[in-house]
Amino acid sequence: MANYPLSTVGVIGLGKMGNPIARHLAGKGFKVTGYDISADAMKAAQAHGVKTAPLPAAVAAVSDLVIVLTAFETEVEQVLFGADGVVAACKPGTVVAVAATISPTGMRDFAQRLERAGMIPLDIPLCRGEPAAEAGKLLIVGGGDREAFERCRSAFATFADCIHHLGEVGAGQVGKMVNNLILWACISANYEGLKLGERLGVAREPMRAMLLDSSGQNWPLASGAGDRPMPWAEKDMMIVLAEADTAHMSLPLCGVIKEVIKGIKVERGEA
Repeated sequence: MANYPLSTVGVIGLGKMGNPIARHLAGKGFKVTGYDISADAMKAAQAHGVKTAPLPAAVAAVSDLVIVLTAFETEVEQVLFGADGVVAACKPGTVVAVAATISPTGMRDFAQRLERAGMIPLDIPLCRGEPAAEAGKLLIVGGGDREAFERCRSAFATFADCIHHLGEVGAGQVGKMVNNLILWACISANYEGLKLGERLGVAREPMRAMLLDSSGQNWPLASGAGDRPMPWAEKDMMIVLAEADTAHMSLPLCGVIKEVIKGIKVERGEA
């Protein structure tokens, strides 16, 4: 793999995560080209010095590193391998980093197809959510070729203050999957615990303040993550359950969490 300095980055998916990521990259001197199906998202990115392109292929053609930030695995596949996708125009040796949360099995399949096309695949799913994206303090859970990953580290560091490389391609998605299982378990326990406390006469905020000093403290309780909308929770748990089935493992807690989260969303009117 070439070891020349990486200077051009493509960002495909300029939504609530992709837009601030592109902004941070551009603000640190990288030449950034972005694409989104939303014209409004493209316009918002342009306001921060991000060039935009009409198709994913056009982004890939001018980028040393392409970061894919679409929501679903099917969208990642279309962006990469569709008629106007990344593979159609990527230069050999281009690093393609999938930041979307997808299944490890899907990531490994995409990686093999990218490698056959001469690309270098990484998986870099992101943790900590939208506020961290805005602040440039995301956590990257990485997998793939170590040399390629290190070459991209300066770009990753513009929007992440914690960067972990866990192993071969797909390891990043495994790490994100485990993180999500524990995250949603904490959110479910927080929700039921605070609800029980209120029913028994203890107000939510004094209870929360106590728990943050207790052995029950956890990141979503401290950050308020459980109070924000949770559009991806059930998708995350479905990924865990599918991978567990493939590995012939029983994860009964995961199924319970999925149902608890569903109930929380129904109560909030989010379902």
